[in-house]
Amino acid sequence: MKIQVITPAPLGVKNGNSITATRWAGILRELGHRVALDHTYRGKPCDLLIALHARRSFDSIERFHETYPDRPLIVVLTGTDLYRDIHRNRRAQRSLELATRLVALQRMAYKELPKRLHSKTRIIYQSAASYAAKAPIAKNAVFKVCVIGHLRKEKDPCRTAMAVRKLPASSRIHVLHIGRPLDEALKKRVLVEAARNRRYRWVGELPHSKTRRILARSHLMVITSLMEGSANVLSEALASSVPVIASKISGLIGTLGENYPGYFQVGRTEELTKILHKAESDSRFYKTLKQRCASLRNLVAPERELQDWKALLRELA
Repeated sequence: MKIQVITPAPLGVKNGNSITATRWAGILRELGHRVALDHTYRGKPCDLLIALHARRSFDSIERFHETYPDRPLIVVLTGTDLYRDIHRNRRAQRSLELATRLVALQRMAYKELPKRLHSKTRIIYQSAASYAAKAPIAKNAVFKVCVIGHLRKEKDPCRTAMAVRKLPASSRIHVLHIGRPLDEALKKRVLVEAARNRRYRWVGELPHSKTRRILARSHLMVITSLMEGSANVLSEALASSVPVIASKISGLIGTLGENYPGYFQVGRTEELTKILHKAESDSRFYKTLKQRCASLRNLVAPERELQDWKALLRELA
């Protein structure tokens, strides 16, 4: 098939949507299809359109449907779709109706969708290639915590830095934050924070290979998001055998599970401080986090994602 993948994010920009679109294009090519990537649909003939983002890709979705009303159309639901736009934006709601299939990235998405749409919704977990595990924690060494996420309000990017301010003096925790500044006010805030907070360092955006290497060598990753459809960095942490502390939101529960022990309530800085200190100081708790994350590695295996896409395309053939 000729397939077009549409992502509203500029293709040269590294964010969750563009990383997902690029990875899926590779999977679809591996399955034998011809794939083109773009940020908008321009009317070029194709057999299938896959559009990320129900609201932001609406014009492309509508144009393809009007041009080829009988051809399959897959709409991929992002975090802002699921947890904001489909509940109040008519364009996003219309995209749900026009789609032949809806794809969500974790199972809690069903709770946000009308039941009449469940039959055409498929869950495809984002995969990540395995990466060599780090060495065991050395006694008295720095306890490396990484935060990977661009500076935008949906990520609550300053929460981890705020949390480590109140750690006891004996704590070995040091936070390295990787991510491009998308909000000037947040950029100024993290620069001030880094100057005042000896436990926190922000390094801006790094090449993906270097980011993966830093993640794999970390003892812990923290995800503080207010809203997620899922998270590529979560898949990468699971694939790298790095345990996760995460805000207790639906988009992360859908991958980690309801009873995952490493949650903190959204925006609760003191709660995050406590769980970070527990992960560092309580070896049994840290081991539990590692074991729970290790048990989820198969969920983010590249072969699983490839087979899920293969099954979905077979439905539409």
